[in-house]
Amino acid sequence: MTQINTENLCTSVPSVRKTKMKKIFSIILLIFLSNDVIAQKVDIENIFKNPPLSAKPWVVWYWLHGAITKEGITADLEAMKEVGIGGAYLMTIKDTSSRIPFRPQVRQLTQEWWNLIRFALQEAKRLKMGIGVHISDGFALAGGPWVKPENSMQKIVWTKTFVPFDYKGSVVLAKPEFKQNFYKDIAVFAYPANYINRYLKDNLRPVVTTSTDSAAWFLADESQKQTFRSETDCWIQYAYTEAVTVRQVKIKKQNNPYQSQRFIIQKSDDGIHFSAVDTLQPPRHGWQDWDESYTHAVKNFTAKYIRFVWKKEGTEPGSEDLDAAKWKPVLKVQGIYLSDEPVINNIEAKNGSMWRVAAGTTNVEVPKKDAVPLSKIINLTSKLSIDGKLNWQPPVGAGLGCGTCRPYILWLYEYDSWWWQRTGMR
Repeated sequence: MTQINTENLCTSVPSVRKTKMKKIFSIILLIFLSNDVIAQKVDIENIFKNPPLSAKPWVVWYWLHGAITKEGITADLEAMKEVGIGGAYLMTIKDTSSRIPFRPQVRQLTQEWWNLIRFALQEAKRLKMGIGVHISDGFALAGGPWVKPENSMQKIVWTKTFVPFDYKGSVVLAKPEFKQNFYKDIAVFAYPANYINRYLKDNLRPVVTTSTDSAAWFLADESQKQTFRSETDCWIQYAYTEAVTVRQVKIKKQNNPYQSQRFIIQKSDDGIHFSAVDTLQPPRHGWQDWDESYTHAVKNFTAKYIRFVWKKEGTEPGSEDLDAAKWKPVLKVQGIYLSDEPVINNIEAKNGSMWRVAAGTTNVEVPKKDAVPLSKIINLTSKLSIDGKLNWQPPVGAGLGCGTCRPYILWLYEYDSWWWQRTGMR
């Protein structure tokens, strides 16, 4: 007779049911998850095809020269809506003083102009579009004659003054460039000079020639404003009476300066046989990139003859990032200034003077021994009087590393109102 263990039987039955339930639950769960994934995929496709207002692109909507009508506003907005644009940044450009084949022109800030602004907002609401109004007075930024220079947009400017180590007289610091008779001192710093400053000290002036035989003497004179142009490959040559040391090349600020940042630098001792030394690398930059010069740190070299070779190859339209200077590759340059001063490569990009993204400075360009340590920089702000005189005598030695022949360099930083320069408003 077979004996049945009822205890084991009782415990085994729920175990079988539990396993089956797990399988059933797993199958149901997988089905639910699959359906959820499919639903999400469908939702994503639908959202992509019909994005919400928050995901739709916006455009800049220029109101140019006051050429505005209600009919034009409606036509513009409906055309934007039709192609899926979610909103527009309204921006007035130029004034009504320009003669254009459109009448009547509506001048900004007049009552008629405000009426059209209101109409544009109403039309955007009807079409379920967004509207942003650019802070613009007619192309630049916000402003007007009611904005005082001290309350306007500002930037930091500076001057550099050399003071001999044994100088005993009073030091008067030169004022940086400023507008509308407004400036404000921020700080004065001194540090031991890390170069001879021979170009300024000995008033070195090169003889400037070009492969195109065009006059270019003005390129070495910072007071000049002429422009050297070339649509074909060319070179510009600086010839000195004796060998000079070059550690930086500064290109004068100007409109569309891209091509002048691509010079191949060559050197020669006889003016016949040249060898390449370095190549300038243009930093990435924004549109209005003409407010500051470009200071390039280059490999240290010494020569009597220096050539700046320009080739347009590689900058044909469409070959690189879109840039006005590359729509038609043309070399335009107003100034090429050399110095024996070791410098941070494209300092204007590094100190925030302009929106630029430039390569770093390497030990080849500025070895550590030529860099000024922070411990050698002296803050003299408290010693500057209101009339610009500095109540300070350069120390000799005293662990400052100035030696017996190097001057001190003084930097004066000031706020400068640049709004008036930008807008031309009075």
